[in-house]
Amino acid sequence: MVRAIESIRLVKQNARMTKSRRDFLSGTLALVAAGAPSTRVLRAEATPRVTSEPFSLGVASGYPTPTSMVLWTRIAPSPLEPDGGMAPEVFPVKWEVATDSAMKAVVRSGTAFASPEWAHSLHVEPQGLESGRDYWYRFTIGDAQSAIGRTRTATAKGTKLDRLRLAVVSCQQYEHGYFNAYRHMLDDNLDLITHVGDYIYEVSWGAKGVRSHGTPEAYTLDDYRARYALYKTDPDLSAAHAAYPWVVTWDDHEVNNDYADDISQENDDPDLFLARRAAAYRAYYEHMPLPARMIPVGPKMRLHSHYSYGDLLSITLLDGRQYRSPEACPRPGFAGSNNVTQDCAELELESRTMLGSRQEAWLGGILKSDNRAWNLLAQGTVMSYIDEDPSANKRFWTDAWNGYPAARARLMNFLSSAKIPNPVVLSGDIHAFIASGLHQTAADLESPVVASEFVTTSVSAQALPQSTLSAWQAANPNLLVATSEYRGYTRLDITPARLQADLIAMDSVKTPKSGRKTLHSFAVESGRPLPVKA
Repeated sequence: MVRAIESIRLVKQNARMTKSRRDFLSGTLALVAAGAPSTRVLRAEATPRVTSEPFSLGVASGYPTPTSMVLWTRIAPSPLEPDGGMAPEVFPVKWEVATDSAMKAVVRSGTAFASPEWAHSLHVEPQGLESGRDYWYRFTIGDAQSAIGRTRTATAKGTKLDRLRLAVVSCQQYEHGYFNAYRHMLDDNLDLITHVGDYIYEVSWGAKGVRSHGTPEAYTLDDYRARYALYKTDPDLSAAHAAYPWVVTWDDHEVNNDYADDISQENDDPDLFLARRAAAYRAYYEHMPLPARMIPVGPKMRLHSHYSYGDLLSITLLDGRQYRSPEACPRPGFAGSNNVTQDCAELELESRTMLGSRQEAWLGGILKSDNRAWNLLAQGTVMSYIDEDPSANKRFWTDAWNGYPAARARLMNFLSSAKIPNPVVLSGDIHAFIASGLHQTAADLESPVVASEFVTTSVSAQALPQSTLSAWQAANPNLLVATSEYRGYTRLDITPARLQADLIAMDSVKTPKSGRKTLHSFAVESGRPLPVKA
């Protein structure tokens, strides 16, 4: 989370979005046209003419089920150009899924259509695959073939699963460093990568970095498209997308720092901000391996979702931005985060929500009806209780769950009363590793621990000083570790009896090929929610 950012420039005039829905090509994915309507007639070229590498942004897969997943690419021979270097035409693209890495045993194939309305991105969902097994896939346009990606279907419900490995990542600021964490994940034999927010940064900030966005703050659809394209040219990020399926949720920098629903950090007119949010959500969909049901409609997008692996694991991805209440007691003239004391009466209002009432109700229903041996909640911001002032006044940062104590209490009380097995919260945002137990009554360390939380550090984004984190840990004994000194990721190794979280630290992100080390390891035994050093 960026607490102080540069002054914003004027919003460009072409940020306006519409909410019209239309189908465009018989037999293909029905896409919602949330952008400005076009008067041109689109046509599918029989023989596509692409003169340079069309798959410059790589391939990706995500959201695996026992019989399917999403396969993604974007046709962009000049990815940093507003149109990706593509003509305003609809292009047919062949896709194939095989059971071998050489693509000899093709079991599913078809043709998808890359449209300029969606930046020539493709989201293919092959059906009828076998559960719990590896597949390989590729795309072809004209004479050009993409790299071959590897993916894996989820294990079917009722199937015994002895082990699953996943990585948790967040906060990859392109300018602050290289994405070395992803290169090391290639050696981890993962089943899944879970991204919990800040996939891009819409703005430049912080101390001198090692590379540059090359463009100002993002406001328009073209701006956000260019920012995603830039990030996806990172070779380590691209390789990790091609190696493993992903599931994702967002935090704030995919749109605007500290935004809450239709309220921007700068307290812009809500209609103006929703136009910006529509552009950002559209570009997010265009560049992620998201299923068709997540197609955005203007500034609205159903991102929260639930997936599972056999009887071992349930993973629920939460959206903590789109539906949240405005931040409590903001600074004069702003609407973003603030550090507030108990004098902020708004902070404690029971009506305040992080997830919105509909998502809260949906989450309760999901966890009651489909919980497994382990129930992971992946979301953007720190849930642990952190009093940032050990004096009698108490002080809380309002952008995380500490700014929404009633919402946190409702969730903790539900997890306890519903007896949800082994809930583990996976978070990001703070650019630090934090491990803690979540107490039913947040400030009362004598109350029962009902869940674990593992906050992953940033992939590359700069952090608060370690002295700040050390002071928090000293004042809040529920924090078992709190360190901002390293960039990296969290690796989870899960069996029916035990979850182990390894906090993987990069030696550096200032050079593109640095080493790594395991900074700490924590274990959570089934039925015992408090993490312990492993």
